[in-house]
Amino acid sequence: MIAKIGNLRNLNLVIFAAAGIVLFGWLANTPGELLGKTDAIGYAVCHRIDVRSFHLGQRPLSLCARCTGMYLGAVLALLFQTVTSPRRGGMPGRNIQAAMLALSGIFALDGLNSFSNLMSGVPSLYQTTNTLRILSGTGFGIVIGLFVYPAFNQTIWRRWDRRPAISGLAQFGLLLLLGLALVLAVLTENPAVLLPLTVVSAAGVLLLLTLVYGMLWQSLLRQENHLERPLQLTTPLTAGFAAAMLQIALLDLVRFAVTGTWEGFHIFLG
Repeated sequence: MIAKIGNLRNLNLVIFAAAGIVLFGWLANTPGELLGKTDAIGYAVCHRIDVRSFHLGQRPLSLCARCTGMYLGAVLALLFQTVTSPRRGGMPGRNIQAAMLALSGIFALDGLNSFSNLMSGVPSLYQTTNTLRILSGTGFGIVIGLFVYPAFNQTIWRRWDRRPAISGLAQFGLLLLLGLALVLAVLTENPAVLLPLTVVSAAGVLLLLTLVYGMLWQSLLRQENHLERPLQLTTPLTAGFAAAMLQIALLDLVRFAVTGTWEGFHIFLG
């Protein structure tokens, strides 16, 4: 028993050290200041094409319009369920699942259509805009959050509530209205609004990856459904954070090695 406790403590020390080393290395080798760091996060997961992004003055946000919506929507859904449905791990009912499928389809359709606009000679259904991009992205981000939250609770907690995290259409409708409010906030293009939201969207990348890798960590150790108290989340979330930062750092490294710049892809659209 004592040896087991000692092994766990050693493992925790290794996890915390690894997280610190990866974080320090990433911070030391990415652009300075807060927006430089959020840009470096976006750089790992998003094309960051200038004309397909909202702007803080002359500076594009850290994520393109679609990705900004997607990660804001995911953060919103995760926070909403945390407040309204603590530790619930049940998936939504069929009506909500159908609506989630529709939101996913809209996201895929607008994404494919937007991609076709980049390809010379490839027909597209319509000329998409940043407004449509952030709307479809936010809808899909909410879908992602509605999957990740119950999956996390099912994986982590010893005693998780089997009721659906989103229990009805009224609750789902409220979540969609809050998502629409976020979109309208971005569309104001007010710097005082865009600055915190671009930070939140970039943090959303880290949050999602941390939760997913945290679940994977518990599964690899065969420690699913072992935790009972919030404080016990420290180890799996630290491990998830370390893995998330490592992924971002490696993607940053590869992209910078290929492009030689921290800017978004330079694609001229006709």
